[in-house]
Amino acid sequence: MKAQIIEQIEKIMQLHLSEAQMQLLHKTLNAIIPNVEEASTEKRQPDYIQIFLAAKRVEGCSDKTIHYYESTIRNVIAAINKSPECATTDDIRLYLDEYQQKSGASKVTIDNIRRILSSFFSWLEDEDYIVKSPVRRIHKVKTCKTVKETYTDEALEIMRDRADCVRDLAIIDILASTGMRVGELVKLNKADIDFQNRECVVLGKGNKQRKVYFDARTKIHLKKYLDSRGDDNEALFVSLQKPYNRLQISGVEIRLRELGRKLSLSKVHPHKFRRTLATMAIDKGMPIEQVQQLLGHQNVDTTLQYAMVNQNNVKVSHKKYIG
Repeated sequence: MKAQIIEQIEKIMQLHLSEAQMQLLHKTLNAIIPNVEEASTEKRQPDYIQIFLAAKRVEGCSDKTIHYYESTIRNVIAAINKSPECATTDDIRLYLDEYQQKSGASKVTIDNIRRILSSFFSWLEDEDYIVKSPVRRIHKVKTCKTVKETYTDEALEIMRDRADCVRDLAIIDILASTGMRVGELVKLNKADIDFQNRECVVLGKGNKQRKVYFDARTKIHLKKYLDSRGDDNEALFVSLQKPYNRLQISGVEIRLRELGRKLSLSKVHPHKFRRTLATMAIDKGMPIEQVQQLLGHQNVDTTLQYAMVNQNNVKVSHKKYIG
């Protein structure tokens, strides 16, 4: 108890005192603060992590995000064996280094942990539970940026031609033309589709709604699929067999993966349609802010990570302006 009191006082004062003054303060505190045991009347330490998670839940974070935040933060606090308000920059740095060395985690994973800790300790600082976040001096982890693949026009047409059923064809079309997330796709209901204006409202991350738009081909195939159904499920996409339950994310991923294997296409998955749309839109001159709105990104930097500029166009521009 005594050591914790002294540690907290020194943590606050270290920003204002020199090393010599800190040593004097340490001796003084040890001399005047009596040795005290845990008293039954002592106030219980608040669970800062639980309060932080409650704040994130109120902000609209999903259960999946909340669980990821909690497991990450509790693992770190347990490893450094200190209460959150006593954690130092060195504690966090040593943890990140040791975790990377032992687990062989990628730099992206390490930076994700750093971001979560930064969010947590910044919140502690904002709420006046601590004076200064210990993560403030830990900079973003530099990672290698790789050019992620997109679908070619030929690959998209091959998938459309060889789709096993009209439902799968409609899924390919709506993913390719809207760029929506697969999680947004499976939440859609038949009533959400506005065929006249070729648009629909999707529920994105953080329970934020936005409009997405589909082309004429998607409209035709989507109507054909809905006309072929004999069930009364409100979901836009359902399983192929009774009891015709709402299609889940795993169901979409499995069907696309099987189609890719059958056609010998590399890495066929739902998210690749989204990246392809972003790349195509920017390549054809769509303003990045509009692409950001279309994809439902809060930060334009996220949109730029999705979009890969067509290398052929770079070559043509180089010849035009430089070569």
